[in-house]
Amino acid sequence: MSDPYQLAQAKPFRERRFGLFIHWGLYAMAARNEWMRHRERTTNEQYEQYFKHFCPDLYDPRDWVALAEQAGMRYVVVTTKHHDGFCLWDSDATDYKATKTPWGRDLLAPLAAAVRERGLGLGLYHSLIDWHHPDFPVDGLHPLRDSITPELQAVRNPAAYRRYLHGQVRDLLTRYPDLQELWLDFSYTDHVHDGVPVWGGKGAADWGSEELLAIVRQLQPGILVNDRSGLPGDFVTPEQYQPLEPLTRNGVPVLWEACQTLNGSWGYDRDNQDFKSVPLLLRMLVDTVSKDGNLLLNVGPTARGEIDPTARETLEGIGRWMRQHGRSIHEAGPSRFSPPPDCRYTQRGDRLYLHLFAWPFETVHLSGLAGKVRYAQFLHDGSEVQQEVSDPNQQAYATSPEAGPPGSLTLRLPVRQPAVEVPVIEIFLKPGADSSARLMGGEPS
Repeated sequence: MSDPYQLAQAKPFRERRFGLFIHWGLYAMAARNEWMRHRERTTNEQYEQYFKHFCPDLYDPRDWVALAEQAGMRYVVVTTKHHDGFCLWDSDATDYKATKTPWGRDLLAPLAAAVRERGLGLGLYHSLIDWHHPDFPVDGLHPLRDSITPELQAVRNPAAYRRYLHGQVRDLLTRYPDLQELWLDFSYTDHVHDGVPVWGGKGAADWGSEELLAIVRQLQPGILVNDRSGLPGDFVTPEQYQPLEPLTRNGVPVLWEACQTLNGSWGYDRDNQDFKSVPLLLRMLVDTVSKDGNLLLNVGPTARGEIDPTARETLEGIGRWMRQHGRSIHEAGPSRFSPPPDCRYTQRGDRLYLHLFAWPFETVHLSGLAGKVRYAQFLHDGSEVQQEVSDPNQQAYATSPEAGPPGSLTLRLPVRQPAVEVPVIEIFLKPGADSSARLMGGEPS
């Protein structure tokens, strides 16, 4: 495999840093998670009621994209087909698609157009699994796992399903050129789900992943492909957890994108109110970028095609912070400097961004920065943050605080934290202060 960093979409992928993931399909009607078919062992006949009544009359893709942009997101990744097999676009390979529901229209095309109109990056998610297709072999994740007989399993044709899968991917990449990324999800040859080993799991050989990747490279040579087809992929996708350090493969840094939900569910889940707070999500975003990763944050629209109120309020809250602090995220990356406790650094060119996860009392000491800083200011309002070089001989006594470690720079802070969820100090470095750092771009906008 060629170096993913050399692919055409690698640079914009890293510069965008923050994206919107959208999981949408018939499961939004059940409103109890995108895995409800698996959990409830729902048959095709039982699931058909959602297909026959699906009519997202409030769907406004321009509103979705505007909300994402307002939140500071610079790309969108949307499910074309999830594990239930339902297709959001007018696929030529099946009638199990949006255009055959009461809605009667393609759902993917207008969303892709809205993303392009806003100048955002577009990525597609496509499930390798298909619980609706008659040739997809039943396994331990399949809704029919308890009712399949050897005779019924024998008539399922894995080769026919591979042709279907490859044909749909070819169709999508032909219809939607210049994609940022392709999510293929997922392989499970040795998988434990909800504490139970999965029988009949599938991987690269079952999907024909080498042939599939060759199709992708032929149609869109510069696209980034994730790591879930059973092959290494161009970027790594930690799901629902925050890595402790920058991700590597065999000791070599890799592109990575953490995917996170708002409430633990990817699809619309009406009764799940376990939403992450805006401050927590912002800290997750900052932490990800400080480790040279991207954050892909998910929403699950309702069956009528709206972003539910809590999700909307959350994205709007993130957007208020990003309006003032976005340049510490977009086109930023890790720094070689070590931040103080309860802080994270990101860096963009000669500007270092100190994100304060916990508010210190009056001072913060920055190791290794003595003599390297031209100026410092709060990013939210551009107000100066006063600085002084620590005196290594100064000892704490009475009302005189102890100096920071030798070579450190001390910033003087107000007692009260600014009224932002995560305060950020923008530090202007002197020329040559950080010549060895991995710089993401030029001057901030």
